[in-house]
Amino acid sequence: MSERVMNSESDSEGLLFRLLKRVIDIRPREPNPLALSCLYFFSVLSAYYVIRPIRDEIGAARSGELQWLFTGTLAGMILANPPFAAFVSRLAPLRFIKYTYRFFAANLILFFAFLQMSGAGENPWLGRIFFVWAAVFNLFVVSVFWGFRADVFNNEQSRRLFGFIAVGGTLGGIAGSSITAALVNIIGRSYLLLISALLLKVAVFSVQRLSFISQAMRERHDAGGLEAAVGGSVLSGLSNVLKSSYLLNISLYTLLLAILYTFVYFQQSSIVRNSIAEPAARTSFLANIDLTVNVLTLAIQLFLTGKIIKKLGIAASLTLLPALTVATFLLLGFAPVLWSIVVAQVLRRAADFALSRPASQILYTVVPREDKYKAKSFIDTFIYRVGDQVGAWSYAWMVPALAVAGVSFVAVPVSLGWLANALWLGRRQERLALRQGGEPQAN
Repeated sequence: MSERVMNSESDSEGLLFRLLKRVIDIRPREPNPLALSCLYFFSVLSAYYVIRPIRDEIGAARSGELQWLFTGTLAGMILANPPFAAFVSRLAPLRFIKYTYRFFAANLILFFAFLQMSGAGENPWLGRIFFVWAAVFNLFVVSVFWGFRADVFNNEQSRRLFGFIAVGGTLGGIAGSSITAALVNIIGRSYLLLISALLLKVAVFSVQRLSFISQAMRERHDAGGLEAAVGGSVLSGLSNVLKSSYLLNISLYTLLLAILYTFVYFQQSSIVRNSIAEPAARTSFLANIDLTVNVLTLAIQLFLTGKIIKKLGIAASLTLLPALTVATFLLLGFAPVLWSIVVAQVLRRAADFALSRPASQILYTVVPREDKYKAKSFIDTFIYRVGDQVGAWSYAWMVPALAVAGVSFVAVPVSLGWLANALWLGRRQERLALRQGGEPQAN
């Protein structure tokens, strides 16, 4: 019986291999882990994109207090990081990943219950708490995913496969934003939270199954693989970043990305609020931007991402988003209107998801295993939210005197600095990947 099941799985993997071979450069024993990775990313991002327009509508409705909401988000990250680091130190990756997703799914069910109890009336504090929580949710669940991926796939595999894995996330973004755009006016916002919680259960299933079948992908790790605890201290994420120039520059890349993303987000909130009056219409509009971004991203990922990263390398792939960000702020400086923010967001976010994000995750394939989870989580959550704070408060300070257009012109030289940092990082990763042997070290 077991032999028949094994033969069936082998046949299915052979068929999957032949199909995928037509699209990407894939090797034997990789199809099933690749497919499950795509399902995993699909479920995580669809869960987030179901609730993202709800969070963005809350931000647009409260644009005058956005800097305080971002401060609350940083406080949430500060509170969440120590217990997360403790889980990473003491539990095997498979266990803490399952606990993380189940925790957030339970939170969604609690938010649903609170929304049901509040009835038709708008509870401003519940909205503020949800805004902060959704930001924490997004960074943790996505960071955990990419840390897991960098632990399963090595540097060579990541260059070939991460672009295609990102397709799963893009399809999830399309599905999630489509669900919200289609159903928010029919079932209301609260029931969308239950859909998001269900999708996180799919993510847990994917992780469990992937852990079971991906032993061959983890031959380079010490015995125990994903069943062994990562170890180290609770503060090693911070200490390892401070000791490594490579990780410090990844932190700088993340900080600048967050500052500039926050500028664009504040500009979007202001322009959308002034252009569209009705909350449900704003939610639908923002969901349709998400849908457009993900459709364009999918086309790029399917046909261009793997080829671009493989042909041009990590450095060129990382610098595309900063270059587009320079163009974005020039556009918004000269024309701070609704169509400008749509064009800017669609092009920038598509470039981010299709090229810059897979390339930035490859940066972690040349660091020690502990840093794939701890340093990466510290950078993706705490450093990112510090960037939010810098962006939020500096924007709030500048906009009364400079308006949206003036802030855009101030952001142009910052974007050029980000471009230089991305170029340095990409070249450093390529050198480390060439010379590393055994367990990678990046100093």
